[in-house]
Amino acid sequence: MSEDKLRIFEEDAIIQEYFEKLKVLVSKKSIFAQQIGLLDVASLLREYFYEAGADEVVLDASYAAPFVMAKFLSNRPDAKTLIFYNHYDTVPADGDQIWTGKPFEVSVRDGFIYGRGVDDDKGHITARLSALKKYQAESGGSLPVNVIFIVEGAEESASVDLERYLDKYKTDLVGADLLVWEQGHRNQLHQLEIAGGNKGIVTFDLQVDSAALDIHSSYGGVIDSASWYLVSALHSMRATDGRILIDGIYDQVREPNERELALVESHALANPASVTELYGLTLPVLVEERREFLKRLYFEPSITIEGLSTGYLGQGVKTIIPAQAQAKMEVRLVPGLDPYDVLEKIRLHLAKHGFEQVRVAFTLGEKSYRSDMSAPSILRVIELAEQLTPEGVAVLPTSPGTGPMHTVFETLEVPIAGFGMGNANSRDHAGDENVSIADYVSHVELVQALIASYE
Repeated sequence: MSEDKLRIFEEDAIIQEYFEKLKVLVSKKSIFAQQIGLLDVASLLREYFYEAGADEVVLDASYAAPFVMAKFLSNRPDAKTLIFYNHYDTVPADGDQIWTGKPFEVSVRDGFIYGRGVDDDKGHITARLSALKKYQAESGGSLPVNVIFIVEGAEESASVDLERYLDKYKTDLVGADLLVWEQGHRNQLHQLEIAGGNKGIVTFDLQVDSAALDIHSSYGGVIDSASWYLVSALHSMRATDGRILIDGIYDQVREPNERELALVESHALANPASVTELYGLTLPVLVEERREFLKRLYFEPSITIEGLSTGYLGQGVKTIIPAQAQAKMEVRLVPGLDPYDVLEKIRLHLAKHGFEQVRVAFTLGEKSYRSDMSAPSILRVIELAEQLTPEGVAVLPTSPGTGPMHTVFETLEVPIAGFGMGNANSRDHAGDENVSIADYVSHVELVQALIASYE
């Protein structure tokens, strides 16, 4: 880690002030999936924004998760507007995850900051506020650009009701020069990734009831079970090479253009070998050739079994034919695919192949968004990042992950660039979520430079 960055982190009063606020934010659980602490943390953010000198702060709890909007206005009549989109909700940190320390208590070890939300996404809020305050302190207080923070509380649950909030405050947000996305990562070479899109998603539950009760397994040769029935249905939906076998899925996919393909081939580092090493894979990857691997990862849909539940999994043996079986499923979407249409195609597929008894229940859905990264305001970010990042910059038109970029762009029509302070092993959604101190400071510096670029 750069000793210079560590010194800045330890000695800069503003960075330390907001690092202390990050500790408080992390200590307060705000989990939409469990309906924990949402209004408390939204109220705390309102307090932080007012303390930072915001001209206006809105806390709107009209819908499922409170929405916070804070405006820091320039005194220039022709000032452009810069929006930071963030979220204050996190995923849980339950007993299925291994943490070295306490997940809801920030700890610093060996140059890294640990805690649930330090990367995804509370740390980005405090780092960006630090950048704004540092610019004001070093320039005499006047901003060259209007800065608006919008912070939602349901990003980890498909951004429930975000479109309603955006529509409600659309007049405050349309016409902005740039929207900086919630977060981003550095790749394995420590290059800063700047992305302009993400995949969409539809998640759904499948359930089969094959009998009124579990049956003695002596009947296994003459009657079907929920378990086998569901496994067969699942097998019908995906080929052994990972391709989706649902009729019409690929017909609607919007193919990437040449610039989008070129950006991924030039800047994406993911490959079969790196993924195998990173995750300790013991099964072979589904695509070996690099170009096809990247096209599948960034530009094609995928179907995944998130979890299976059936039968007896306790100690010893219980000789039964299970009467119930359930699966939690997802399809990652790309431009051209609508969550509800994809789910309807899945229902038709199951009926066509004789699996009428599989019940399909929608749980959440988001469309996908992709940019070719050629907007002038995005090119400005790339140029600044190249100046401030000795390790280099990787520009990607999309990422394999999912978020509400489509929702935001469809409503606001603002160029979007995603970049942040995560690293290749930040472990978002897993135990020991982390960011490095050096990357935290670097993000503060880049955001401060972005604000200054509007002078």
